[in-house]
Amino acid sequence: METLTNILAAIDPLQLLLIWLGVVAAAVLRSFTGFGFGLAAVPLFSLVMPPTQAVVLSSSLTLAISLLTVRTYWGRCPLRPMLPMLAAALAGTALGVMLLGSFSLRQFQLWIGIAVIAVSLVLGFYRPARRSPGLAVNTGTGLLSGVLNGAFAIPGPPVIIYAMATQDEPARSRALLLTFFLFSAFLALVSYGVAGFITPTSPWLFVLAFPAMYLGDKVGYYLFRRFGSVLYRRVALLVLLGVGTAVTLRSLI
Repeated sequence: METLTNILAAIDPLQLLLIWLGVVAAAVLRSFTGFGFGLAAVPLFSLVMPPTQAVVLSSSLTLAISLLTVRTYWGRCPLRPMLPMLAAALAGTALGVMLLGSFSLRQFQLWIGIAVIAVSLVLGFYRPARRSPGLAVNTGTGLLSGVLNGAFAIPGPPVIIYAMATQDEPARSRALLLTFFLFSAFLALVSYGVAGFITPTSPWLFVLAFPAMYLGDKVGYYLFRRFGSVLYRRVALLVLLGVGTAVTLRSLI
């Protein structure tokens, strides 16, 4: 069985530094906006580890910090309207896990990059407005989000657009997203375990990365409480667009 010493010996110090910096930055983004950890972290993880390890690490970090900070967002957005979305996300996650093994590393990076660019551009044209979408919209959003969750550990794009289009208050939008991603991370980890993607290395990678995740979450939450809705959309969209562009270009070179 692999030990922490063996894992550290196998990882280049620069790679470890890249993981830590990526986790801190992605955690700040997630805590500040309510989304973006998988979108920002998985592309960076995929530069230094196989796709299966990247998605397991992203989901495990998201689940842990979501449970640890649940009191900061739970109950601020009604759970009942989300139930059809969560049920559809379960089916979509299982489908996405089956698709994960069919992607090469280059394909993996390309599709993630394209997804990040697409959601950044779409969100740039949306302005928050409280709406009550129907069952079909809720179910479709959950299904598509689940597919992306299982295949890439980035359930964000569909549900982010949903939240931005239906919630006019940043605190409610953030709470909706964090609640959904709590369940998405749990579903993803269960699916990855069934598929055999969780290895003896996975817990040690989590141990190495979680302190950075915790630090980034604290910084992001402080910034959210301090600046609220004044900057969060512009900062999030700029960062996500930059990450998506960089990863897409890398996959094509």
